[in-house]
Amino acid sequence: MEPILKAAGPVPADLVKDTDTAGFAADVIEASMEAPVIVDFWAPWCGPCKTLGPMLEKAVRAARGKVRMVKLNIDENQQLATQMRIQSIPAVYAFFQGRPVDGFTGAVPESQLKSFVDKLVGLAGGPDAALAEALEHAKQALEAEDFHGAAAIYNQVLQHDPENAAAYAGLARSLIGVGEASQARQVLDSIDPAVAGKPEIVAVRRTLELAEQTAGAAGQIPALMEKLAADQNDHQARFDLAMALYGDGKREAAVDELIEIVRRDREWNEQAARKQLVTFFEAFGPTDPLTAQGRRRLSAILFS
Repeated sequence: MEPILKAAGPVPADLVKDTDTAGFAADVIEASMEAPVIVDFWAPWCGPCKTLGPMLEKAVRAARGKVRMVKLNIDENQQLATQMRIQSIPAVYAFFQGRPVDGFTGAVPESQLKSFVDKLVGLAGGPDAALAEALEHAKQALEAEDFHGAAAIYNQVLQHDPENAAAYAGLARSLIGVGEASQARQVLDSIDPAVAGKPEIVAVRRTLELAEQTAGAAGQIPALMEKLAADQNDHQARFDLAMALYGDGKREAAVDELIEIVRRDREWNEQAARKQLVTFFEAFGPTDPLTAQGRRRLSAILFS
């Protein structure tokens, strides 16, 4: 298919560089007129600096030119460090349009560094509109069950943004749609841990698990309904019916049956019905109307 996104060019070689007192004005103040510049104040004897620096470089390079970084050794530039009021290291300051706009001191986790860089990217120009448009095209293709087309677009997005959770989730759903559950699992297992916990990734992982659990179960629906007709308190039959209904694409009916079990006996089988409902809601995602409706109904029973 015709690429929706233009091929990403190489990452500029000078995104991360060393500077000193003489070069500070050009490398930081002047350069920040074009893009945000992060200054990493460090010293060779600083243990936390040796950990923070590489993580910060990784986040800057992932921004692909939207943010730059310079490193300044305070031992070799003591007068400048004093002027900048650097009292402890690691110390990180961000400049944009010739002035400081953000900063922090001390070691921070990688997720916080990424958020720090993302904030600067937004300050400089907001999210990439072409990327957002591509994701919308992919979502529309997925909803239309054009799984191959959706997968192609999601792959393009990931070439430009290798940590895009929505693209990973969409690609996995596309693979599930064409019957490639094992490939979908490989995609999910390859995701960076910092991204793997995001709601859209959790949702598709639960969807995959449920698809595997309910494969072929739809054929059992008539027999299970007969069992329930004979005994409305056969909770195992009702639970199995809920799973079979889910496997047949009848999500709302599946939720109804599980909620009915909770209403009749919330403690049955160590609260199996409530736990399965939570798994359903995770698979649907937090923004799905059925999730909100189901949680309200469940809460009304549990707290009545």
